[in-house]
Amino acid sequence: MKPNFSISTFVVVAAVLCCLMSSIEADSKPNFMKTPEDQIGISGGVASFVCQATGEPKPRITWMKKGKKVSSQRFEVIEFDDGSGSVLRIQPLRVLRDEAIYECMATSSVGEINTSAKLTVLEGR
Repeated sequence: MKPNFSISTFVVVAAVLCCLMSSIEADSKPNFMKTPEDQIGISGGVASFVCQATGEPKPRITWMKKGKKVSSQRFEVIEFDDGSGSVLRIQPLRVLRDEAIYECMATSSVGEINTSAKLTVLEGR
């Protein structure tokens, strides 16, 4: 007795399974490649934090301070050319205003991860 399917049916089924498997494997949660490190800065100086993440789809990096997205003329976010991360640059540093925990959040449609670093600002001489 011969099977009831042709070679072309087998090829179509194999192609569909292959596409399904590749789409399942394509999505991956964000994962940090580089995380910001604690820093000590001097009032009037500069502090820079680096954060980089991988994942599929590519995660978006957001910088937070005290639970809010950073926004000020003294805060500059410089994105990497390949979109994998960014640098948070704070200038000029102010003792009471800038001393805080800064959080890097990597977000995509398949997940979100967070990491943080502390900035301590000392009075200049």
